[in-house]
Amino acid sequence: MKREEIILGGFGGQGIILAGSIVGKAAAIFNGQNSTLTQDYGPEARGGACRAQVVVSDSPVSYPYVENPSVLVVMSQEAYEKYAAGAKQDVPLLIDEDLVKLKKDEKHPVFPIPATRFARELGREAVANIVMVGFLAAISSIVPAEAMKKSVLSSVPKGTEELNTKAFERGYNYGKEQLAAGKR
Repeated sequence: MKREEIILGGFGGQGIILAGSIVGKAAAIFNGQNSTLTQDYGPEARGGACRAQVVVSDSPVSYPYVENPSVLVVMSQEAYEKYAAGAKQDVPLLIDEDLVKLKKDEKHPVFPIPATRFARELGREAVANIVMVGFLAAISSIVPAEAMKKSVLSSVPKGTEELNTKAFERGYNYGKEQLAAGKR
């Protein structure tokens, strides 16, 4: 039985919960795996801390909470400080490099991406989460990229499919470029 656990963290308004939903849906609906999604918010909805926990497994998931993340995705400083410290040192850490400042003694393998900047360049900062989902698909093999892309397109509002496809591909291609260059 293979079980993978993902934590996505950021602040309210970044689409963290949607990103987690997309990952879980990609696994369950578009790749035939089992998945669960749990979510939590800080005291404020917009601007407060939020987290999505996704568990992906080849067998039914009897415990939906993340205990040993396989990958961490953080899009805010608060999420980095809260979730990276408790994770094992070999867990890959995907960060929005413009929003997260790493500690000098960071031990995780780090994969930075300017997700918010890329989203702005595409014309809408709100798709930074989709840029990050594409990046996650490139860096991690938990859910195939094609399943993730299908999940994105089935999850975003009608009329935004082209923009979200560009956002996904921007993150995915950047991730593949970083891996090919051996960067971390």
